[in-house]
Amino acid sequence: MTQNDTTEPFEPKVVAYCCTYCAYTAGDLAGSMRLEYAPNVRVVQILCTGKIDAVLLLRAFEDGADAVYVAGCAIGDCHFLEGNLRAIQTVAHTKKLLAEIGLEPQRLEFFQIPASAGPLFAQRANEMTERAQKLGPNPLRKTMKQNAGRKLDKAPDQHPPLPQAKHGQLYCR
Repeated sequence: MTQNDTTEPFEPKVVAYCCTYCAYTAGDLAGSMRLEYAPNVRVVQILCTGKIDAVLLLRAFEDGADAVYVAGCAIGDCHFLEGNLRAIQTVAHTKKLLAEIGLEPQRLEFFQIPASAGPLFAQRANEMTERAQKLGPNPLRKTMKQNAGRKLDKAPDQHPPLPQAKHGQLYCR
């Protein structure tokens, strides 16, 4: 898939799932150092990248993200021992799922970002934004816009009526 051919400008939406102890701290450091990185990166703080699952990553794409990355501790430095190793496996599996549904696997990545690497955090954010810009808009975004505001396929459940409210009165029996 390539950049859209329409005349409207394309600003990619990038979601970054960052572990609390390393990548999120590196993001804080990048801010303290006043390093600039793409403003369209939405950082989501998670306790450990080992808690990431394929459904969460796919949901980000379904919700219109053009690129997603998971950023965690360096190999051997995970505060939860093997969380980053599980995350690497999850990201690899999810890349295969993306290819099966017709999205480019390059839209998803795992990065190791130590807490002291503020410049690396900014670099990775810019890298994923540029990658999303080259790949073009997520094709699922069109579907998302088409489905937005649609009526539910089935009527909502009927609830029994609530008792009539008596404002200012307390009933104790």
